[in-house]
Amino acid sequence: MKPVIGVGMVGHAFMGRAHSQAWRSVAAFFDLPAVPSMAVLCGRSAERTAAAAEELGWAAVETDWKQLVKRDDVQIVDICTPGDSHAEIAIAALTAGKHVLCEKPLANSVAEAEAMAAAAREAATRGVRSMVAFNYRRVPAIALARRLVAEGRLGELRHVRAQYLQDWIVDPDFPLVWRLQKERAGSGALGDIGAHIIDTAQFVTGRNLTGVSALTETFVKERPLAEGSEGLAGGSRTGATGTVDVDDAALFIGRLEGGALASFEATRFAAGRKNALRIEVNGSEGSLAFDFEAMNELWFHDHTLAGAEAGFRRIVVTEPDHPYAGAWWPPGHGLGYEHTFTHEVRDFLQAITDGTDPEPSFDDGLRVQRVLAAVEASAAGESRWTAVE
Repeated sequence: MKPVIGVGMVGHAFMGRAHSQAWRSVAAFFDLPAVPSMAVLCGRSAERTAAAAEELGWAAVETDWKQLVKRDDVQIVDICTPGDSHAEIAIAALTAGKHVLCEKPLANSVAEAEAMAAAAREAATRGVRSMVAFNYRRVPAIALARRLVAEGRLGELRHVRAQYLQDWIVDPDFPLVWRLQKERAGSGALGDIGAHIIDTAQFVTGRNLTGVSALTETFVKERPLAEGSEGLAGGSRTGATGTVDVDDAALFIGRLEGGALASFEATRFAAGRKNALRIEVNGSEGSLAFDFEAMNELWFHDHTLAGAEAGFRRIVVTEPDHPYAGAWWPPGHGLGYEHTFTHEVRDFLQAITDGTDPEPSFDDGLRVQRVLAAVEASAAGESRWTAVE
């Protein structure tokens, strides 16, 4: 019999559903050293949380995350809440000896991220593990891209260009949800989706950003209040609006360690683009390109071949020796968005039982947070070149 490790999850909206699917399915497809038990789900409303627990497969319910952290049947705390609560929950859980998986971005500020990373480093000395949930690292094609770069297949890295394009708030009548409020989300497209491409670029290349020059823009500055909005001028009356105080789009250039040039674009106003996370890396001996809207494909160019036969070739990343893919279906049977979270919790469980530090660590999350802060500082200062701390 394998040991059972209890999971308590805080939050049950979009990310909570994705994480629940991962905890439910991981043991069915991966040979794990420990089996997760979906012990307890926490949410503010007892009624809504109970309904979510029944639907998603959680055994018990709490309405106070502090009570969840105290429970003896919880060894892992999975944080799926808005960024304004990440630091308090994570630090309390780590102090209590619970392993922590925290959604991205790690926090809403560098100061909060620094405190979380310090708590994680201290907890690691006691065998308590933590990881930030940059799930796109677990796309098989992106993991393969990292492998190709690490093997030197691209030679000297020269260019990185990364985009994350969505269109879900193009309509000015879309309501002022929490992701459009700085107090809750920290920033807009920059922190929500820009954080992903920053981490993806640093992960694939193995190099961190050292400086940036940025522009940000908010295209729709007032939006209707969402049903049940609290703490906003006008309450939730019919016709009331609130101010959008986060960015709708962020553009910035940067330089990576080693000198490679990089460009980044994160926007929720790219009409027709649903979830287009894209990255292209160019080196002296080759290039690779990826687009999440074709997530089972990686395009690779080997520049060492003769010109007559060289060019980008499409790799369908579903072979048994491709990262993660062998645990699922026969070659050619593609994976989806939800599988990235299953891979994430698989790696986290493996690290916990092996006694190793999982990646991306809270320190990795802190590095991304520092890039986000540098982008905001640059944009506020007329795009001046800003070093990443």
